[in-house]
Amino acid sequence: MNKKRTLAIAAAMLMGTAGMTSAAGNPFSDVPADHWAYDAVSQLANDGVIEGYGDATFQGGKKITRYEMAQMIARAMAKTNVKSDDKALIEKLSAEFSDELKGLGVRVANLERNADKVKFNGMLRLDYERPRYKKAPINLNHWTDRYAKRGEDKYHNAYVSIFRLEPTAEVNDHWKVKARVDGTVMHMQKDESSTMSLKRIWAQGQYGNTTYKLGRFGVGIDMDIMFDTQFSGGQVAFGNPHGIRTTLNAGRFTLSSGNQYYWAAKDVMKDSGHGEDPTADYAALGFSYNNKKWTNVGLAYHYLKSKTFGYYAGYAGSAANYSANDASDHPLSYKEDQMHTLTNKATYHFDKNWALQYNYGHNFKAENYNDTFCYGIGYKEFENFNPTNAGQWGASVMYRYVGQNVGPTPTYTMDAGTKGVAFSIMGNPLSHVFVWLNYELGKDLINNARYDEVFTRLEYSF
Repeated sequence: MNKKRTLAIAAAMLMGTAGMTSAAGNPFSDVPADHWAYDAVSQLANDGVIEGYGDATFQGGKKITRYEMAQMIARAMAKTNVKSDDKALIEKLSAEFSDELKGLGVRVANLERNADKVKFNGMLRLDYERPRYKKAPINLNHWTDRYAKRGEDKYHNAYVSIFRLEPTAEVNDHWKVKARVDGTVMHMQKDESSTMSLKRIWAQGQYGNTTYKLGRFGVGIDMDIMFDTQFSGGQVAFGNPHGIRTTLNAGRFTLSSGNQYYWAAKDVMKDSGHGEDPTADYAALGFSYNNKKWTNVGLAYHYLKSKTFGYYAGYAGSAANYSANDASDHPLSYKEDQMHTLTNKATYHFDKNWALQYNYGHNFKAENYNDTFCYGIGYKEFENFNPTNAGQWGASVMYRYVGQNVGPTPTYTMDAGTKGVAFSIMGNPLSHVFVWLNYELGKDLINNARYDEVFTRLEYSF
């Protein structure tokens, strides 16, 4: 690394400690008072971050080793009165030079002790969604305010704004408390007020390679293929992070997000006098394996139990084409209230840019619409996409078949109960600014009628 660049980095790390003022005395004979770097070199030398050479020279044009850079980072990590922006830079550098720091006997965790006990991440997201059904399979009056009736040819424009804060509070060396707070405006065109909600809050403990979570948090198993939401309960994950890892979940699962067929079944259940059952008992067991090419290979089994499943189209006791619109369409003799779903996923990287991705899910308790599968090819989009890097972009083409009875909350933008091809482009025109364009063309599973959807996202993260 060029020493001039190193000097700039080190000066940036310590700019806010006491202010960059002319230091009393410059120990280096080759940095005169009129040199552009005089103040920075003097300040850093007095702060003990740089030492120079035994002949009282700094030799600013000379390259330094990674270990020499690690020494400077270690000294910066020891500072306590550093601005938050500088802490973020030090943290990034400590991750980059973690091996060298360990070789010097410096634990990267020392940085956390000098950091603030509470940290905030977040984002502002603007989504536009326009789904269109040539022949709506069910009443869509509940899901994203689409107001389509069964059999109707209609599309609806949905504008959604989300402001999210994700605080992390450090309790001790092993435990942290994390949360997610969302402010959402579902109908921006109506200028409606935002609703704030505490989406997630949990305690997280780390002991070696074992992680414990208690509270309300993301499912975090099999890459959330069909369970892209949160549940309330506990989780333990153990094993090698770069090898085989096992995850166990147990708790209660809310059914209301991600699958429009839940709302239709809920209405039938309520109107027929059977009440409501909006949550499900939940348990899951998952395995993942990582290596250099097959990354995030996962296999998981999810168990859920709720009376609502008995009123889904295609469950035992339901007509195969049950439209889920009113009680008269349903035989009211459901036989099954469980969901036993097996999911798996794998990604194969040809090189650092191109990859194939495949995933599959099957619910053993549903008679129809009980499979989900997806496969396609991506350029810089799978696993390796970093939304904070300016100038990065990625694209993919995927075929998706999303059976509505496989999982409560499919992670895809494509609706549950549809099949088709999805074209996606995403990128970062600026650092921390993320843009995603997605178009899907296919059919719904019940009517086999045309379905297409436009989805766009603009997101700023911090």
